[in-house]
Amino acid sequence: MKLKETEVEVAYLYLTSAKQYRAVLALKAGFMIYAPSIEGSEAINLRSTSLPFANQPFKKCQIITFAKKDYQAFDFNGAVAIKHKLNEVQLAEAIAQCNAKSAIATLLAE
Repeated sequence: MKLKETEVEVAYLYLTSAKQYRAVLALKAGFMIYAPSIEGSEAINLRSTSLPFANQPFKKCQIITFAKKDYQAFDFNGAVAIKHKLNEVQLAEAIAQCNAKSAIATLLAE
């Protein structure tokens, strides 16, 4: 399933058909920064306090490019959906795991 550009939101988690989790960290003027997991990631364990972005570099791309990937619904926090809201702690963890803080600041300042 492809997304519409308007369906891509900050602080949401998505799962590609290649089993790559993607957390959207920032959006501005048609561009975005996201944290990707490796492809073929195992399902996130809801009891786990860790997201799968450790040692993965953040990515910057156009929102339209991100939306064109094939995404799938997945279970997170007891709900099955194409995207799931990250809480503040989870979002901060994703940003820290892929070292995206300065890149986000740069994008938002543009």
